[in-house]
Amino acid sequence: MTAVPAPRQPSQPSNVGGNPSPDITPVFALKELVSRLHREQNKIQDLLSSLGFALRSFKNLNQFLELTPLIASRVTDADGGALVLFKPNGQMRLERLHCQDSRCQDVKSAIEKAARQLVVGKSTYGGKLVTVTNRTAALDYYISHSLGSTVQLFGTAILTKNVERGRLYVFSRDPEYTWTETRQKLVRLVADQTAVAIENDELTVELRKKERLDRELEIGAEIQLQLLPRQCPTIDGIELAALCKTANRVGGDYYDFIPANYDQLRKKPGKPESKRWSLAIGDVMGKGVPAGLIMTMLRGMLRAEVLNAHSPARILQHLNHVMYTDLENSNRFVTLFYSEYDAETHTLSYSNAAHNPPLLWQAATGTIKRLDTLGMLIGLDMDSKYHEAKVRLHPGDTIIYYTDGFTEAASHHGDRFDEERLEKHFQWACRNCNSPQEILDYLFNQVQQFIGVDRNNEDDMTLIVLRVKPE
Repeated sequence: MTAVPAPRQPSQPSNVGGNPSPDITPVFALKELVSRLHREQNKIQDLLSSLGFALRSFKNLNQFLELTPLIASRVTDADGGALVLFKPNGQMRLERLHCQDSRCQDVKSAIEKAARQLVVGKSTYGGKLVTVTNRTAALDYYISHSLGSTVQLFGTAILTKNVERGRLYVFSRDPEYTWTETRQKLVRLVADQTAVAIENDELTVELRKKERLDRELEIGAEIQLQLLPRQCPTIDGIELAALCKTANRVGGDYYDFIPANYDQLRKKPGKPESKRWSLAIGDVMGKGVPAGLIMTMLRGMLRAEVLNAHSPARILQHLNHVMYTDLENSNRFVTLFYSEYDAETHTLSYSNAAHNPPLLWQAATGTIKRLDTLGMLIGLDMDSKYHEAKVRLHPGDTIIYYTDGFTEAASHHGDRFDEERLEKHFQWACRNCNSPQEILDYLFNQVQQFIGVDRNNEDDMTLIVLRVKPE
C-alpha cells in the first residue's frame, strides 16, 4: 500500500481539495484519510489487475512491455519508469520509458549513456572488468550518479530462472518522495510479472520452433517410409515378410528388395519377371534425421550399383569408395549386408560389411548357420576389402536378416536380448510357424515381451524373413 502523510493536527484541518476549513473536525479528517487510503488501495489493485489481465491476454511481448514502466510508476505515485533489458551478448538496451509530465530526457540520456559505457567484458567498473555479476551494480551507480540527488531512483531485477534479464527503474523528482518498503514491493511485483511475460514469450517461441521441427520430422518420416518397400515382392520359389520399427520418427535402419530387371520396378506390362533379386539390410550408426539422410543416400547409391550387375563384394567396395568422403568427417558409419538370390539355381550370393550376420535355419538338419564374410564398416577405411560367399537353399530353409535393435534390446534389469536368445526363438518359430509373416510376428512379440509391454525399444528394429517354399 502506498505510504501517505500523517494527518494534520486539529488546529490545521484540511478537506479533500487541500483548502483549510475551520468547520472540519479531527474525526472527519480521519475519515477522509481512511477514504483516501481506500481509494488508493483500489487504484493499486485495479492497476495490478490490469497488468495481470494483459499478461494472460497479450500475445505480443512488446505490447506488454509498454505497460511495465507505466504501471510501476502509477502504483507508486512516481513520475515515471524505465525498463532496461540485457542482451545475450552482454549489452544493455533501454526497452521502454514512461514519464508522467514528459520531462524524462535526462533519464533517457543517463540510461543510454550507461548502457553504451558498460559492455560486459569490455568496460571497467571500480577498477574491475564488467562481468555479468557486477553489471547491475555498475548500471545502478552510473544512472544514479548521472541523475544526481534531485531524482529519487529505485531499481529492481527482472529474473527468469534465477537469471537477471534486465532492470526496472522507477523515479520521482519530488524532494520529499521516499521509497517506502511498500512502494519497493509494488515495483518488485511489477518486475516479477514482466519476468513471467518474457519467459512465456520465450516458451512460445520455443514451442513454435518445436512445432516446425515436428512437422519437418513428419515430412522426413513420410519420405523415408515411401523409400522403404511398401510390400514384399513376389519371387519365384520363396516367401517373404519384412518390417521396420523405428525408435524415432526418422530412423537409420534400411532394407530393400531390388530386381535385376528394373522394368519390374516400373511395372511395365509384358516384361518377364526377374529371376535375380537383391536383398539388402543396413544400419546407420546413430538415430534421427542425420541417420535417415545417410540411409536415403545409401539407398540411391546401392540401387545404382545393382544396375551395373557387379558381384556382391564389388558392390560393397564401390559403395565404400563413394561414401567414404561423405562419411569421413561425420563420425557416422554404415553396416550393410548385401545378397543376391537366383531363383533358377536357388543360390544366395552375399557379402557383409560388418552387419549382424543373417541366420539360416536349414530344414533338413534343423540347425542354424550364420551367413557372414569379412568386411569393414562402410565409410571407415577407403581401402577396405570385401569378400563374398554362396549358399544353396533347399525347400523349407528359412533366413532372417535383422538389425542390432533386436540383439541390443534391453529389459528392465538391463539384460540384452542378444543373439543367443534370438537363435533360440528363431529355431522354435521355424519348427512351429507356417509362414514368414508368422515368424516375423512371433519374433517381434518375443522382443517386446522381453523389454516390457509398456516400454519402447531405444533403437530401430528391422527384420526380413525369407523362406524357401516346400516342394
